[in-house]
Amino acid sequence: MSKDITKIVRQTLGLNGEPAKSVQKLDESLVADPKPFNLPTEFQSAATKRAHFELYENYVKAFNRISAELDSADRTEVNSNNSQFRSLKIDETYNMNAIFLHELYFANISDLHSKITMDSLTYMRLQRDFGTFDKWQEDFLACCQASRCGWAVTYYNLFTQTYMNAVVDLHSIEIPVGCFPVIVMDVWQHAYYKDYLRDVKTYSIAMMKELNWRVIEDRFKQSERVAQAMRSL
Repeated sequence: MSKDITKIVRQTLGLNGEPAKSVQKLDESLVADPKPFNLPTEFQSAATKRAHFELYENYVKAFNRISAELDSADRTEVNSNNSQFRSLKIDETYNMNAIFLHELYFANISDLHSKITMDSLTYMRLQRDFGTFDKWQEDFLACCQASRCGWAVTYYNLFTQTYMNAVVDLHSIEIPVGCFPVIVMDVWQHAYYKDYLRDVKTYSIAMMKELNWRVIEDRFKQSERVAQAMRSL
């Protein structure tokens, strides 16, 4: 994901392609590009998948617009009530999180050959921090049901140095500080209502049956490297 949101430095260039010496100020914005995803699962209808991809692309467009507007936003007349800068910063986080969470979700579901082995790092860490793998599943499913239009996330906590589950409402409420997400489930109603009505539990169980443990295993390995780096500080 960090490769898809790229910092673009917009500046005046000289004829040789180097920055012109007269440039004193650089304006910066972040630009996101939507990623393609293939979801072969039959636990979601084609209409749901299509609508979900369109929603994700709309978050990308919104984020890019907000990022550009922030370049010229007034940073001198700011308050906590109705200032343009406050509104843009809140919208920036909301849409940026929406992009990241959707990409994590799309990538870690819809594996028709889903399989986790007991000797995988993922299995061993979930067993270690939740007591058993089954207890992780039970807790994660409970988080799916508890979220109010939002997400269930298994994450590595940089402070407790353990894997935990979190209930995230919307895209930016109740996100723990020091959170490195490794398993993500979308439980906004747009993810399941067309196919399951209000039955978020049945939808969540279906998605969990096809979790892509290969993708998740790579995330666990990344989180372990992050943890090691933090411990060396």
